[in-house]
This record gives sequence, structure tokens and C-alpha cells, in this order.
Amino acid sequence: MSEAVNQTRVAHASAADWPTAARACLRQLEPIPANASLGFLYLTDTFALHAKDILEFFRTQAGVPHWVGTIGVGICASGTEYHDVPAMAVLLLDPPESAFRVFPSIVKDFQEFENCYREWCQASHPYFGIVHGDPNNSRVPTLISELARRIQDGFLVGGLTSSRSAHFQIADAITEGGISGVLFRPDVGVSTRLTQGCTPIGPRHEITVAEQNVIVELNGRPALDVLREDIGEVLARDLNRAAGYIFAGFPVPASDTGTYLVRNLIGVDPANKLLAVGEYVEPGRSVMFCRRDAQSARADMVRMLQDLKRDLRAPPRGGIYYSCLGRGASLFGSNSQELKLIEQELGEFPLVGFYANGEISHDRLYGYTGVLTLFSG
Repeated sequence: MSEAVNQTRVAHASAADWPTAARACLRQLEPIPANASLGFLYLTDTFALHAKDILEFFRTQAGVPHWVGTIGVGICASGTEYHDVPAMAVLLLDPPESAFRVFPSIVKDFQEFENCYREWCQASHPYFGIVHGDPNNSRVPTLISELARRIQDGFLVGGLTSSRSAHFQIADAITEGGISGVLFRPDVGVSTRLTQGCTPIGPRHEITVAEQNVIVELNGRPALDVLREDIGEVLARDLNRAAGYIFAGFPVPASDTGTYLVRNLIGVDPANKLLAVGEYVEPGRSVMFCRRDAQSARADMVRMLQDLKRDLRAPPRGGIYYSCLGRGASLFGSNSQELKLIEQELGEFPLVGFYANGEISHDRLYGYTGVLTLFSG
């Protein structure tokens, strides 16, 4: 299962205990390149409480100085998904140590980050970052957008930890409580794209009356009436059938790719015709209703992969994939079909990632999406 493209290495394994899985991964990584400088490490939440020991194992045994990663209910590697089993995945890259900086959790503000990394940022002009976030911190969406504003092109990718145990992140040590990760200088080549897991089923509507997360009126009409029209008569008769299938989509302002933030419908008030969504909303904002289904998700993923393929001048040296917990086997089917679709379109290459509690692309937190990043020459 060990692969190498240039000096990139990938390994993944499942075992009942972490030392057995870690030793299996180490064997796959060998021979470890002398210039390997940055490792990505993803663990299923069965191993969450052993994250410190696992990180120390790879740091000492592989001799790689810098590490980033997190915990997932599911993780993935080249062509393989691990759901609800004890597993780990490792990717080793070899950028010069001057070309990146790993930073620990930013929890409330950027004072410590500025104190530690201002000089490097001013000299290196980082343009891209890979970050992991703690879903228990309500400030994470704000921290993501603020970090994006601090780097040259403002582009981040990543995901929020998903765990039934500890919500740890890895950033040269075990960290938690905010966002952490790694920033890259422009000479580290990357390409990245996002694929949506939901498809619009109706036109955009203007929110004309709202309070906090409750939409009162759309286009000057009761919000629930508009929802019923868009979803059709069958679902409108029994709104309980729409749960987990119909969502609210909020178009991203100034997006040239038509992306939108998908949020859950969390309640309806039939008497007052109100609609509650998993997002604070304001009058003047646009919303459209979306459906989640395997066929549209697969078609959009193929579109995303083909867009990336057109950008590639050579096979990717490695990749990181962040997918929503609501995707994977539940949307694409068993036998690692989501990961096999990547291989089908782009070929085999070293890849790791995890199934997230929210996905990060550019400067925003998404849901029900897949975010693929490829490292190039």
C-alpha cells in the first residue's frame, strides 16, 4: 500500500491497537526521504485519546519534524475510506522548512499569532493554508475569515474535527479549542476545488423578513408557503419526509463559481408559516432550497475533478481531501466509492484526509461538500 511520487509518501492502516497500526504505516513509508519535512496525520476517533503518543511515535520513528492533522469519525487515504474502525493515515511531503509555518490553535484573537508569525508572514507572503478547527468553538467561522484576510490570496482549505471522543488537532503538538494548521509560501504549488453535495431545486428567493435564524417571509410571502411550492406537492404534504433531504442554500456573494453555503432546515411553524434554518439570517440576503441526492453529488464531483485535471501539467505529487460526514458511504455507496471516483478521474497518487464536521474553502465554512487540494511540482 506504500506509494511514492517524487519524495511524497503515503501510508494507512487499521488495527485494534494504535501501536500495531502505527508500525504498519511506518513500514509502508520506508524508505523515508531524508528531506521529508512535513507530515499530515489523520486518526479515527477510536484512537483520539492516544493522539499524543501516536504523534510522538511518528515524529521520532520517521524523523519528520513538523506535523498537522486531526481526528475524524471517518478518515481516508488513496482509494480507501475507513469508517467506524480504528485507523490512521499519514502523508509525508518535502517542502523546504522555510516555505511553511505550522501554527497552534487560534482560539479567541490573533494577538499571539501576530507576535509569533508576523515577521515570517511579512517576509514570505503566505498565500495558502491548510487548517483544522474545533467544532465546539462558535467563533471558528469568524476565525477562518480573519485568518484568510491575513494571507496574500486569502485562500484556506480544511475541515472541522469530527469525533465522538476528544476533539484534538495536531499542529507540531496536540492542540484544541480553535483553528490550527500550516501556511505555505507561494513557491509551494497547489490546486484546489470544492464540490457541492446538494443541488438547487428552485430559484433564489430574497429574505424580506427574518429574526435571528428564523425566516418569516421570502419575496414578501410567508416563508413556509414558498418552501412548499419549491419542494413539490408530495413532500409538502408531509414535511417530516423532507428532513435530511431538503436544505437551505445561501449563495456566496461575489462567487464566480456559483457556490453556496448549505445549512440544515431545523424547524417549521405551520401555524405561523415560519422556517428555522441553521444560520443567522438577515433581510436582503438570498436563499434557495436544495436537495441532497447521490446522482447530483456524483455529477458535481466528476465536474470538480475534471476541472482540476485540466489544470494539471503533471500527475499530482500528493493530495488532501476533506469530505463531509454526510457524504462518504451514505451518499456514494460502500467500498470507498467516493475515493475511487478521485482515482478514476485523476489516477493513483498519495492522498489522505478525513470526514469533517464542516469543510473549509477559501474563507468560509461549508457543509455537505468535498474539498480536494493537490500538491504540484
